[in-house]
Amino acid sequence: MSLSSLVTSVIPFAPLCLFITFGRLNPENMKFLYNLGILIFSAAAHIISPFNSRASLWVRGRKKWARKVANSIKPGDRVIWMHCASLGEFEQGRPVIESIKKEAPEFKIVLTFFSPSGYEIRKNYNKADFISYLPSDTPANACKFIDLVNPEFVIFVKYEFWHNYISVLYRNNIPLYLISGIFRPGQHFFKWYGSFFKDMLRKFERIFVQDQRSINLLTDNGITNVTLAGDTRFDRVLQIAATAAEIPRLKSFRGNEKMFLAGSSWRQDEEIISEYINRFPSRMKWVFAPHEIDKPNIERLEKLLKVKSVRFSEYGDASADARVLIIDNIGMLSSAYRYAYIAAIGGGFGKGIHNILEPACWGIPVVFGPRYENFREAVDLLSLKGADTFLTYEDFKRIMDLWLSDEKIYTFSAEMASKYVKENAGARDIIIKELLRKDINTAYS
Repeated sequence: MSLSSLVTSVIPFAPLCLFITFGRLNPENMKFLYNLGILIFSAAAHIISPFNSRASLWVRGRKKWARKVANSIKPGDRVIWMHCASLGEFEQGRPVIESIKKEAPEFKIVLTFFSPSGYEIRKNYNKADFISYLPSDTPANACKFIDLVNPEFVIFVKYEFWHNYISVLYRNNIPLYLISGIFRPGQHFFKWYGSFFKDMLRKFERIFVQDQRSINLLTDNGITNVTLAGDTRFDRVLQIAATAAEIPRLKSFRGNEKMFLAGSSWRQDEEIISEYINRFPSRMKWVFAPHEIDKPNIERLEKLLKVKSVRFSEYGDASADARVLIIDNIGMLSSAYRYAYIAAIGGGFGKGIHNILEPACWGIPVVFGPRYENFREAVDLLSLKGADTFLTYEDFKRIMDLWLSDEKIYTFSAEMASKYVKENAGARDIIIKELLRKDINTAYS
């Protein structure tokens, strides 16, 4: 979870309240508000943890954290610390971790997460030497954690801006980097009350951003420690594709037909797609990989379908004539895209779309719902005609009918999707070159 998520509930009201109370928004007042917000958030998590599974994981995962660190990191260990909010940010940081381990294996990697959705899935990641939840960002926790880990340098991924950790690192002259950063005018750094948050950015050794717009916005606000590197997700999806596993069961289900794959789908995506399937079941083989794979959600999806469907775990010769297959496991989606002709990515009717680069790197046109504006890759692919977006069933039908009936248009869209991913790869190499030159090599001299 990013700082912006944490303070959403109190901004913009909290700075105004401080202004009314104290007459000004000086750094000490904002620091007080920030630390108070951290304490309130942590207390709330403890209070609701008996009734909320995510909060319970968040609380339990942070118990006895200092003992766990001390048992894993010893004095004299050479350490690099990377922090990610959740699973998506981990995938952006992963290419950098693996390059560091390859180039300088003598370093231990400490990997921290804010969210259970990141930690619980990647807590056994074998390229990190110690994996933990990030202790709450209080002044005491920040000092203790950094003292125990004693990193030679630190990498935060994308949206992570924790004031006390950043301040302690800066005071101790420990270089801090942000990778795959992206900035927009509406963020709190650039509000009338944003000087407290903007000051955090000045304490980074270097901020590697995804796009020129971020550079322009930062430099216009006096932040010059910035490098345009791109998004490490492009490197990651190409890495995944290069090592993708064969899935014989899925290949058998597809047979000699074209296959549609709805990845990380949610209810509103599924309702529209299912209507098309029910009307035109023979146009393709159809696969859903729902974002939620619990039994009630799978059963709900099955009820939407008027044609024969089968769950991946139950697929066999007896169900070979099914038109729809529902993937009821986690972990195979990125490899499954290799069998698709068209992909739909879920989340576009909620908070925002999931990863559209995973199918695009295979040269597959992508379709998604309307909530995509904050995703640069979606905007780019739409402009390149490598993707399309739908709000209604009629929109979805138009897209499917076009891609299935006009091979020339389909081929162009497929080529644009693949080309876009390949041309935007390379952020990892830019970042690693800077890190190795400024930090690891310096440590040897």
